[in-house]
Formats: sequence, C-alpha cells, structure tokens
Amino acid sequence: MATQTTQASLDQAATVPALAPLSERDRARQTELQRSWRRFRRYRPGLVGLTFILGLFLVAIFAGPIAPHAPNAVQTRLRGDAPTREYPLGNDSVGRDVLSRIIYGTRVALMVGLGATAIAVTIGVVVGATAGYFGGRVDAVLSRVVDALMAFPTLALLITLAAVLGPSLVTVVIAIGTTVWASYARVVRADVLSLRERDYITAARATGAGHARIVVRHMLPNVLGPIIVLASLAVGNIIILESALSFLGLGVQPPAASWGGMLADGRAYIRTYPHIAIAPGIVISLTVLAFNLLGDGLRDAIDPRQRI
Repeated sequence: MATQTTQASLDQAATVPALAPLSERDRARQTELQRSWRRFRRYRPGLVGLTFILGLFLVAIFAGPIAPHAPNAVQTRLRGDAPTREYPLGNDSVGRDVLSRIIYGTRVALMVGLGATAIAVTIGVVVGATAGYFGGRVDAVLSRVVDALMAFPTLALLITLAAVLGPSLVTVVIAIGTTVWASYARVVRADVLSLRERDYITAARATGAGHARIVVRHMLPNVLGPIIVLASLAVGNIIILESALSFLGLGVQPPAASWGGMLADGRAYIRTYPHIAIAPGIVISLTVLAFNLLGDGLRDAIDPRQRI
C-alpha cells in the first residue's frame, strides 16, 4: 500500500509543470530594481516623503470614516471658534470643521495633482517623441509650439482657460494638464534625439519595424526614468496651481472642500481667526515638500551613476 501511495505521489509530481527559469533579461531587470530600491532607501528624506504621500492616499480613500464631522455641516454658534478637543483645528467662518474639510480636500488635491500630471505627461511624451524621432520640419514646428507655450506665464494662462471653460474640478484638471506639458516634451525630445541613431534603433529599422513600434518598444523605455522623476517633482507644483485657482475663485467651487478654497475663506479673517488659513497652508506646504523629497529620492534611485 505504501509503495502504491509513493508511486502515485511521484506520478502526480511528474505531471506538475516545472517553473521556467528566469531569462537573463528578467534577472537583470530584477537586479536593477533591487539596486534602485536600495539607492532610494539610502535617501532617508525620500522615505519620509513616500510615507507621507502614502498617508495622504489612505486619508483620501477613507476620508468618510476618518473625518470626525461632515465637511459641509454648518454650526453657526461655532463660527471662527479656536481649536478644541471636539474640533482639533477649530471651525471656519461659517462654523464648519476645519479638520474634516482638510481631510476631504485631500481627495481634490490628489485628483488634480495626479490627473493633471497624467494629462501633461501623455501630451509631453507624444509631442517630444514625435519631434525627436522625425526631426526636420516636424521638429521645428513642434519645438516652436513648445517654446510659445513656455513663453506664457503659467498662472495667467490657467486663469484665462479657467475663466473661459468655467470653474470646476474637471476644468482645473484639464486646464493645468494642457498647459504644463512643455517641460516633458523638451526632456523627451532631447533623449529621443540622442537615441534615434543608436545601433539597436538602426537594427530595428532594418528588420522592418514601424515608426510606432520603434518609438514605443525601443525608445520610450529609455526615457521613462527622467519622466518619472520630473512628474513626481511636478505634482507638488500642480497642487499649488490648483490652490491658487481655488484661491482666486476659479477652481473647485464651494461648498466642496479644497485647500485653496479654505485659504481663500480664511483670507478675510487672518487677523481675527488665523487658524482658518494656517491649517490648510501648512498641509499644502507639507504635501509639496513630500512630493519634492520623493522626486529627489527617485532621481537618486534611477540614476545609473549611483553606486551602492
């Protein structure tokens, strides 16, 4: 009986497919990722920034259970009250809980920051890769478009677009995303120009690969590193732009909670109720600092010249 059981176990094991060994490319990729992570961990401020940003995501996702009060609940008897045990950051000019509104405002800040960055990266990569790969007249025309866009003051252009399209969360995301892509285009164009004459690109053309395949499969993976770093550094600036538009009344409209809108509400009461503006201002500063620290850490992690 034992012999039959052993034989059955051996037969069953023989039918289980063996795991395919990792290829040299996969092993090299895993090794490089491990090295990048080790380089990132060495930069302690980057870890602090990453931890803070992960905390922001958790706050945005679980804003309902975390917030002690409804963000738009008005308590007229508590207008401008200083921080208390029940309201740790006090109440605003109409009696709403400042802490709860900051928590819900995290959603707006992250949606605008990440959404506008995604739009800007997409446009910038397409324009930059097209200009760098084809060169000639295409490069000249697209480069002049990029130069013209960068010549305009960003905030003035955003105010114009927001006024034309009408203030809303979607307008803010689209307006910012379609005005800050020029820096990505310039970085991608410069990298693609240096890559298009490489031997492996010439070999890909000789095998009959199309333009789209060459750009997507062979060029873009080599420019993702700088783009990731640039995007992580730009998210904080985009959050500031959203706050500026909301501060001017052209961003997220009341009563929706927005950090910039809270700053605008507290502007008139800065002397009598300073906590209304101080709390969201500190949160904006810490968020921008966290994204900048994360970008610095990613820059050190992705830079191949760094050694462990």
